[in-house]
Amino acid sequence: MEEMRLQKFMAICGIASRRESEKIIASGRVEVNGQIVTEPGIKVTYPKDSVKVDDVVIKPEKEKHYIMLNKPEGFLSSVKDDRGRECVVSLVEGINARLYPVGRLDYDTTGLLILTNDGDFMQSVTHPSSEIWKTYRAVVRGVPDESDVKHFAQGILLDDGKTLPAVLDVVGYKGENAIVEVSIREGRNRQVRRMLDRVGHGVKSLHRISYGTLNLDDLKPGKWRRLTPEEVAGLLEAAKND
Repeated sequence: MEEMRLQKFMAICGIASRRESEKIIASGRVEVNGQIVTEPGIKVTYPKDSVKVDDVVIKPEKEKHYIMLNKPEGFLSSVKDDRGRECVVSLVEGINARLYPVGRLDYDTTGLLILTNDGDFMQSVTHPSSEIWKTYRAVVRGVPDESDVKHFAQGILLDDGKTLPAVLDVVGYKGENAIVEVSIREGRNRQVRRMLDRVGHGVKSLHRISYGTLNLDDLKPGKWRRLTPEEVAGLLEAAKND
């Protein structure tokens, strides 16, 4: 294998995207030839160099896996949790590979979540420049009006800056509350909840129903399926074009 930067090697091994791998390196969790490194610029060559993450030797994944999961409530979008909470990777059985969530869904948010061991794929679809559309269905307090719809279309000013233009549609009612669909093309922390809070319609429940070209359809909570090669290619194409 050619010499490459450590974060790229980690991505090839399915540890995380290159960007997330840089954070893992900076946190002191990576060893190269027995020495802890904290600078992502270091170069490594496999198998000449030995690389460990969290004291486990890593190596390139021979087979790439792409999974769509319907995340239930009460699971972390993570590989492990130091507080012992359940993580989404425990729901995928029978695959002998280290899978990582592509992006995150909040602990109390359900719906479509992608898992993979392909770090380059993860980098492509989560990079801010990709701006892949994601759609959520929510039950909110009260009923948004036309003014709220226009605010979403113009972008909502949050504590961490103004969002990109988004789409808000009222698609139904649940008593005095509305069922809405929100489409965004960013991935800020708890973004949909914060946007709806800002226009005065707090979220009672939140469920992601689509991610780029993927739709959750009738996949049951807690269940998963493999993505087809065409679906993987469609996501990469969406990331390139959006």
